[in-house]
Amino acid sequence: MKTARGSDRIAERGDSGAAIRLGDSGDAGEKNAWGLILVVFMRLLAVLCVAQGLSQWSAVLLPHRPLFDTVTPEWGAAVIFFAILDLLAAVGLWLATPWGGVLWLFRSVAQIFVALTIPSFFSAVWIAANCVLILAYFALTWLAGRPDANFGLRKRK
Repeated sequence: MKTARGSDRIAERGDSGAAIRLGDSGDAGEKNAWGLILVVFMRLLAVLCVAQGLSQWSAVLLPHRPLFDTVTPEWGAAVIFFAILDLLAAVGLWLATPWGGVLWLFRSVAQIFVALTIPSFFSAVWIAANCVLILAYFALTWLAGRPDANFGLRKRK
């Protein structure tokens, strides 16, 4: 069945034009192992961001004492900032979208900045953890983007 000029090629490929294609194996039909590792890494980061975001929201919604009456304005702004940004970044990371990675990188750099400027908001461990995670993210992204990123797995003919 032809619906429009050129749409017969789409039907031959089995491409429905959907935004999300489950089981799409890429252009050449080869498995990209580094891409899969990157997606798993992004999903683990998403779980971490959800935990941190919910922790920030619990500070806002379930404080032991009135939060904004007892902290500095910078502290209160940082709590709200990370409460929102952590959950937004988690959604983007879970979906493995480019904007999710960008939001996570922005959030991580902001977390390092806040850890350095607001004493005891984040521990110094988060600075090191964020640096290691950022380096791992860039390494995995680079490895997943290489043309030979499939561990030597080729589609058998």
